Amino acid sequence: MSLVEQVMGEVNQVMGMIDEQQLKDAEGVIQKDKRIFVLGAGRSGLMAKGFAMRLMHIGYTVYAIGETITPSIQAGDVLVAVSGSGKTSSILELTEKAKNDGVKVVAVTSHSDSPLGKLGDVTIVVPGATKAGDGVKSIQLLSTLFDQSVHITLDVLCLMLSRRDHVSNDTAKATHSNLE
Repeated sequence: MSLVEQVMGEVNQVMGMIDEQQLKDAEGVIQKDKRIFVLGAGRSGLMAKGFAMRLMHIGYTVYAIGETITPSIQAGDVLVAVSGSGKTSSILELTEKAKNDGVKVVAVTSHSDSPLGKLGDVTIVVPGATKAGDGVKSIQLLSTLFDQSVHITLDVLCLMLSRRDHVSNDTAKATHSNLE
């Protein structure tokens, strides 16, 4: 079996374990009349920013925590926080503060019973291997399988949102960067 086949097998295994009801629950929280904020550290943060970009393409007001142009988060906003272990202290601290300020939290983690998973108003479990070696075992380094699977999972969520909101590919394309 080639490395490509092994990696695809791992991704398919994790994606087969995604609970679509959790995505539907997140779909219920993420609404166009809400500001959406994303949060993650390292590669999890990159996956969160990719999600933010796709949300922008389908018409959402979305910000990445930590960017210089990100406004303050307020009660009624939605925070999508991503951490494979669900234990990353910087992510937990900011998520707890946001939740205490009345923000709805969508947690994306490999374990529902992790500290981040417990903070979520909605928790999406993506059981891919993390840097701690938990989750579905992988031949890939560190949290690669978690990151790959989060990317696909959040793209599926965006597809669900775009269908719910009747956003066509042409509509999304109109918001795509034109300075490339």
